[in-house]
Amino acid sequence: MRTLDLSPLLKSTIGFDHMNRVFENAVGNNDVSYPPYNIEKISEDDYRITMALAGFSEDDLVIELDGGVLSITADGSEEEADPERFLHRGIAKRAFKRHFRLAETIKVLGAEFENGLLMIDLQREIPEHLKPRQIKIGKTVAKPKIVDENAA
Repeated sequence: MRTLDLSPLLKSTIGFDHMNRVFENAVGNNDVSYPPYNIEKISEDDYRITMALAGFSEDDLVIELDGGVLSITADGSEEEADPERFLHRGIAKRAFKRHFRLAETIKVLGAEFENGLLMIDLQREIPEHLKPRQIKIGKTVAKPKIVDENAA
């Protein structure tokens, strides 16, 4: 498999070194398709992750947010006393661990589990210091001190 080298792009940026790991994970052999999920953009700043988890209950699921990574896990242990009970078993209840890397401005609002669907609501919150603002031209509040090197 061909690897992607982003070092030429990263030489003139600061603080984006984690993007290399994101791209490596995206191009790597992460062809996991279970459980199926959707990512929806509800509005300009609202998102929802919906996962199809037939056969699971709320108690089977663990949702964690750690360092900007949202993880949903389930052990999928079966408590079947009689394995011969099923003639066909098409609803999989196997263990999984799904990760979603969230941007720094994304906040997890909550999760809901209904009719076999896990829905996690997310919202983008841009801090005030990152929002665009206009700078008015006028007098400054405090003028910088100019130190005269020859006065010593």
